[in-house]
Amino acid sequence: MMTYSQMIDIKGFNMKRSAFTMIELVFVIVVLGILAALAMPRLDRDLKQEAADNILSSIRYTQHLALTDNKHKFDRTDWQSALWQIRFSQSGSDWSYSVATNMDYINNLDQAEAAIDPSNGQLMHSSATNPSPNILLTKKYGINTITFNGCAGQSASTAKHIAFDNLGRPHRGVTQGATNDYATYINNNDCQITFASPVFDSNLVIEIKKETGYAYIVGQPNS
Repeated sequence: MMTYSQMIDIKGFNMKRSAFTMIELVFVIVVLGILAALAMPRLDRDLKQEAADNILSSIRYTQHLALTDNKHKFDRTDWQSALWQIRFSQSGSDWSYSVATNMDYINNLDQAEAAIDPSNGQLMHSSATNPSPNILLTKKYGINTITFNGCAGQSASTAKHIAFDNLGRPHRGVTQGATNDYATYINNNDCQITFASPVFDSNLVIEIKKETGYAYIVGQPNS
């Protein structure tokens, strides 16, 4: 059996071993400071990548809806108007997007025509009372400019949208009196959509290939 003095010695030894010295604390603080300094320059790039993944996923989701929910009504000359589309719009200084099908063939996309965000069950519509936060590009990523290049199709259009038909092919100008002649079909140039934000280290560019509608992040061909 241990004596009382031996127990005291063991207890004191354990207490000494479980405590940090000042040098160890300073070392830990220095290491954490170095890690924080290394991580800071990556914050902007990560935010840009998050935006890229979000927007690219929504473009592909729109194409998926077009492939699985055929909106072709060939008995109408303006059948392109009802194609599933992703439309970017600006309210004041804030940019957002909606994913919807223009089922009533009127230019405005109503909330009842909007898709549901599969990640949270909320509407992907910029005018919804409680829209999916993923569509709020300015509030979430600081995006303040969106530019479309090379994707007017055969019919020039300034509307910032991309629509897809039942074969997944890309269309533009579907909100401006489309006619039954495939004039909205993008088959002459690839479409590039550029997103600018003051917090990005460089602009984000997503390209949609002509004819096929394949979309990817420029600079990341395997995205």
